[in-house]
Amino acid sequence: MTLSKTKPPWLRLRLPQSPQYELTRRLLTHAKLHTVCQEASCPNIYECFSRHTATFLILGDRCTRNCSFCAVQQDPPHPVDPDEPQRVAEAVAQMGLGYVVITSVTRDDLPDGGAAQFVATIDQIRLKNSNARIEILIPDFQGDRDHLNLVLKSTPDVVNHNVETVPRLYPRVRPQADYHRSIAVLNHAATAAPEILTKSGLMLGLGETDQEIEQVLHDLRKAQCRVITMGQYLQPTPAHHPVIRYVPPEEFEDWRIIALKMGFDQAACSPLTRSSYLAHEIFNGAH
Repeated sequence: MTLSKTKPPWLRLRLPQSPQYELTRRLLTHAKLHTVCQEASCPNIYECFSRHTATFLILGDRCTRNCSFCAVQQDPPHPVDPDEPQRVAEAVAQMGLGYVVITSVTRDDLPDGGAAQFVATIDQIRLKNSNARIEILIPDFQGDRDHLNLVLKSTPDVVNHNVETVPRLYPRVRPQADYHRSIAVLNHAATAAPEILTKSGLMLGLGETDQEIEQVLHDLRKAQCRVITMGQYLQPTPAHHPVIRYVPPEEFEDWRIIALKMGFDQAACSPLTRSSYLAHEIFNGAH
């Protein structure tokens, strides 16, 4: 299969010159907080920081898994920081966020997979920002329902868990994850806490076929997932999984229409769409 070498015009971004970007960056640096925007080399970072928003990355900046698509460091993790939830909540207050997205590295080294840190962060945000909506993008907790239930009991407004790609590509793209386990996480969240909006994300351009994408969408709907995001995979470094194909915007629009016809409440599909990009707007649209 021929690999795509050159980014097409629709992926060539002009970086905005905004003083708000630097203000956001400095605030997060001063608070000693990580964001997935920075650690995962998100192409939307300049836009989001300039809008004075960010996706907080808790449990450190080192992941215990070795996904070939991800730019986050894959090194032995640091101990859990007990003060991190409070610092996140203080940053949320300083930024004046009415909608907060919290994600984490995967911490298979922890007995609870980091579930307690999610709960503590949600509790601290609510303590200091009682009206803020909270979306969490969670790991699979190795399929442990007790740990997932612990997080669900903290009643976030949205639980997001990304399937990322089609099952056939998991051995190469997500070797320590399991597609059916991820589907089960979403299904359990929707069944155990139907008042919480469930959401998942899929990357295109890794070598998947249209039939495989459609099957994933069917599997997500069967698991009662209500929101889907679909975006173009971009290779972080030459050592990561290559881009097999750059999917044009019109195909993403086709997938958006297909997903809505399947019954998703909301479908955000475009080359630059990411899991938490415009998350507040997607949440409002789903309601």
